[in-house]
Amino acid sequence: MRKLAPLMLALGLTPGVALAQSPYPGKPVRVISPLGSGGAVEIMGRLVTQKMSESMGQQFVVEGRPGAGGVVGHEAAVRAAPDGYTLLLTGSGYTIMPLLYPIKFDPLKDLTPVSQMSLGSFLLMTPHALPVKTAQDLVALAKAKPGALNFGSTGVGSSVHFATETFGYAAGIKLTHVPYKELGRSFVDLMRGELQVMMSNTISGLPHVKSGKVKALGVSSLRRLAALPDVPTISESGVPGFHAPVWTAIFAPGKTPPEIVARLNAEIVKAVNAPEMVKRAEAEGGEPIQPLDQFRQTIVSELNRNKKVADALNIKPE
Repeated sequence: MRKLAPLMLALGLTPGVALAQSPYPGKPVRVISPLGSGGAVEIMGRLVTQKMSESMGQQFVVEGRPGAGGVVGHEAAVRAAPDGYTLLLTGSGYTIMPLLYPIKFDPLKDLTPVSQMSLGSFLLMTPHALPVKTAQDLVALAKAKPGALNFGSTGVGSSVHFATETFGYAAGIKLTHVPYKELGRSFVDLMRGELQVMMSNTISGLPHVKSGKVKALGVSSLRRLAALPDVPTISESGVPGFHAPVWTAIFAPGKTPPEIVARLNAEIVKAVNAPEMVKRAEAEGGEPIQPLDQFRQTIVSELNRNKKVADALNIKPE
């Protein structure tokens, strides 16, 4: 670089300018995983970033940074240089976290969405012994017995917790929350009838529905799923207009250059549209991901909806 400096100066350039114009990415990219290992967000993130490593010629290295319900990892991404070399894996809980935890960043300004990696929905499930066949039946039973129906989730502030509370709020019913440390245990209690209601993402819930261990009354998407064509949407079967998507996504620090965001977006879209990824998504009840502009609108909509539900039901962190 020292030897090249005189020539660069003669051309009106500086070493810094030359480096800034290097093609992106010119080195490995760190991808922060804030939600713990083994979860749906990290699993999807590793699948997508491996494809990005192959197509972009640089390693996208997933780095675990769990803690404080995901806040630690999110704030680490906020503090990172906005140069495209630090990214963030996150999920639907992104629009819940600001309501329950004392975060030090603005979720609409300090991090910018790059692309969804997956888009899915929740299954509304009950044990076979519960005398209901539709979401409308469930709503009628819950109104007849306020607070008598229990639902499980992995804890206050989880996506499942908020999806179920949102369902209850939209339907005008009172359900009693039972938090679990282990997702598997909640399914066992649902099968036994100790829980009467449960909403689960399709990845976790589909195997139990297809095996006949529990029954599905509806899906939280706006249209029926190819994986469960006979199960109606919750909107068409009892709670008109109800919609609660579940997604995973990659974000970047808020001031990351638009051209880098656009490049990353194109690579992620290419990765999730690979035939084997599409086949996997369909088998797990997934839907095509949203275009970036629509995804941005989804984030704003979910932040507003979740705040409304949290305020109305006085939901507080454990």
